[in-house]
Amino acid sequence: MTTATKTLWKIDPTHSEVQFKVKHLVISTVTGSFGSYEGKIEADGDNFENAKATFTADIDSISTNNEDRDQHLKSDDFFNAEEYPQLKFESTNFEKVGEGEYKVTGELTIRDITKEIELDVLHGGTVGDPYGQTKAGFEITGSINRKEFGLTWDAVTEAGNVVVGDKIKLQLNVQFIEN
Repeated sequence: MTTATKTLWKIDPTHSEVQFKVKHLVISTVTGSFGSYEGKIEADGDNFENAKATFTADIDSISTNNEDRDQHLKSDDFFNAEEYPQLKFESTNFEKVGEGEYKVTGELTIRDITKEIELDVLHGGTVGDPYGQTKAGFEITGSINRKEFGLTWDAVTEAGNVVVGDKIKLQLNVQFIEN
């Protein structure tokens, strides 16, 4: 029995962004990002159905454009970057649901707490670049409840408004290079 050779795709951080969005005081949204991360997909060429995907992000690379807030997010009130330096995702299912559309199910680990999540994946296409590399672009979206991952810090204003929302929207615009 012969096994088809799998194609390995690695994330290209210079053409990618990994962001999250959370409500602040219920009235506005704060956007944060990770500056240091790695991801790979193992697939049959550029057919991503049943692919295996992994992703890690370094908690110390978190940025919300506010140093005090970033330090608070890295503290034990939230991610505890010192004890849990990375968040990790590993897919368990990569299912094609439409033309260029996928549902990816997998295990997300934050603070040593692992939960199954589902993400929507839009494959923007696969093309060759001017340097002879083959690239694939994806837009990945989903949401998690931060408290399910031990990010339980809470505060309420005198007026009764919650300072940080529980729902975190995930938004990744990522480009992969075929290896």
